[in-house]
Amino acid sequence: MRVGCPKEIKNNEYRVGLTPGSVREYVAHGHDVIIETNAGLGIDADDGAYQAAGAKVVGSARDVFEQSDMIVKVKEPQPSEWAMLREGQLLYTYLHLAPDPAQTKGLIESGCTAIAYETVSDEHGGLPLLAPMSEVAGRLAIQAGATALQKINGGRGVLLGGVPGVLPGKVTIIGGGVVGLNAAKMAVGLGADVTILDRSIPRLRQLDDIFNGRVHTRFSTIEALEDEVFSADVVVGAVLIAGAAAPKLVTREMLTGMKKGAVIVDVAIDQGGCFETSHATTHSDPTFEVEGIIHYCVANMPGAVPVTSAHALNNATLYYGLQLADKGLEAIAENRHLRAGLNVHRGRITSKPVAEALGYELAEPLAVLKSA
Repeated sequence: MRVGCPKEIKNNEYRVGLTPGSVREYVAHGHDVIIETNAGLGIDADDGAYQAAGAKVVGSARDVFEQSDMIVKVKEPQPSEWAMLREGQLLYTYLHLAPDPAQTKGLIESGCTAIAYETVSDEHGGLPLLAPMSEVAGRLAIQAGATALQKINGGRGVLLGGVPGVLPGKVTIIGGGVVGLNAAKMAVGLGADVTILDRSIPRLRQLDDIFNGRVHTRFSTIEALEDEVFSADVVVGAVLIAGAAAPKLVTREMLTGMKKGAVIVDVAIDQGGCFETSHATTHSDPTFEVEGIIHYCVANMPGAVPVTSAHALNNATLYYGLQLADKGLEAIAENRHLRAGLNVHRGRITSKPVAEALGYELAEPLAVLKSA
């Protein structure tokens, strides 16, 4: 198969879908790899590194799309990219379609087969291709929150770790999954006072054991949420419903009860955000203020640390990517975990959360694959 990787064009996105190390693996499996020139500069991989790994370097994204059977990316295709997709072409990348009707329509009209990293599953019920970026985003959330909390950036002027004789800042984390766990690790490391809210009692028990009393765990009710949000200096939104739009747990009205200059970091913004007042921002303009509360809602947080995140992402995506390249649609039909990642196939929506969120008729994945 001809596997193509274009340069990412989303604002301040420096990751790359294929590292030179991944290229070597595809080539070893007998595939041709086509890379857009300068695609890997954000991770210090120049064209020569890709050529040495066995890739063909081409001059434009259009060349990549025209010459490839399968496109491997990081972020969801932008309008100029989905216009270059064609019927029968495989797209393997993050999609986050539920809050994005325009992209969904573009993928449907292209006729491509789109596999979303964020809904590929594993035998443990996890999301293995989302997990590494959730780890990165969770850790970055505390760095971003601590920076936004500084007075010069519009925040309250609180040091999260405090100092002897002065209480530390308070961090509230909504959601105890991968993002929440990693945010808590960073916040605890800084010396902050940390509370994690979740609705899974077994997960709260796990978190209590992991942190051995260094964080507070609390079952998430409306009352508990209000208590913790109102008292926090930094609130991290780390809620995920796989493939679906994030629930709006913190309302605009609740902001009026928060401390002025407190910071919201909405890591769920890729799925629409879990704060009613959130809207996606970029690394070049990461924050905005509503009701005196600083909102940090960057939709591609791991793009700020591309060397770390691109390699972590490739470590996770390579296994399924090679299956797709080796077997094409047959790989999706054979592997239920890869099939869970199938969101769009030849003009049909095959993901239940996306269909429900956007009002499309759901096509059963195996049925549409067999009909093809």
